[in-house]
Amino acid sequence: MKNFKSHFKFNKQERSGIFFLCFFLIIVQIGYYIYQPNLNNQPSSLVFDSETQAMIDSLKSEVSTMDTIRVFPFNPNFITDFKGYTLGMSIDEIDRLHNFRNNNEFVNSAEEFQKITKVSDSLLSIISPYFKFPEWTQNKKNNFAFKKNSFLNKDVAEKVTWKDLNATTAEELQQISGIGVKLSARIIKFRDRLGGFLVDEQLYDVYGLEEDVVYRTLNQFKVITKPNIVKINVNTATAAELSKLIYLQKHVAEGIVNYRNLNGSINSLNELKKIEEFPFERIDRIGLYLSL
Repeated sequence: MKNFKSHFKFNKQERSGIFFLCFFLIIVQIGYYIYQPNLNNQPSSLVFDSETQAMIDSLKSEVSTMDTIRVFPFNPNFITDFKGYTLGMSIDEIDRLHNFRNNNEFVNSAEEFQKITKVSDSLLSIISPYFKFPEWTQNKKNNFAFKKNSFLNKDVAEKVTWKDLNATTAEELQQISGIGVKLSARIIKFRDRLGGFLVDEQLYDVYGLEEDVVYRTLNQFKVITKPNIVKINVNTATAAELSKLIYLQKHVAEGIVNYRNLNGSINSLNELKKIEEFPFERIDRIGLYLSL
């Protein structure tokens, strides 16, 4: 008890200090209550700036526009899984198109596209304005009638002498309208990387070569001598071996190996469409270089 009381014993100097401390706290509290109404009555420093707000709204609008997916004209025959997804197509609709293309068939109109894929009228009305078909498909009937009459009339028909696409030179390719020095060199380089064209349709895979230019080229050039290709076995090849194929990027080749390791083996080339970013629209050409 004695020790407890000792904590409350102060000398004169300590009592004076405590008194002045309490006095100071009281003065601070009084000053706060006096000046508080004046602080509340002061005008706010935040002023609404209509011009600045309009600029902010404009920037927000531009950002929202940038986030949207822009659709450019395209050939619907070569819709990939990702492209079909962004267009709003279902998996079944995309598969119907791919199954149709696996038979080496092409859709040549929006109506035929809907007939094959069974997309709704509302979706077709949205995406069909962006369809871009080769010019020759629009006059398919006239072209067929012309060819038929030409072959019936033996006196008029001319014997076509094809040039070998695997033996032609850049100078010969430049004689085709639409093919200049750069494109002709690009065709030759692409052919060399392939080891030679196996089918005429591989000419469509040359970057920057328009479809109508390819059509004009194939009126004079064909694959006559085919190279000997050793097919790559997708069930035994490494990612490095698969990536040597010009159609397969390194990460796609690695995806094939990972899929194979998880599932044991690949029993059909159609399974490759399950690989992320696999160019399934070119499976008919890629299949020429692969085996199971």
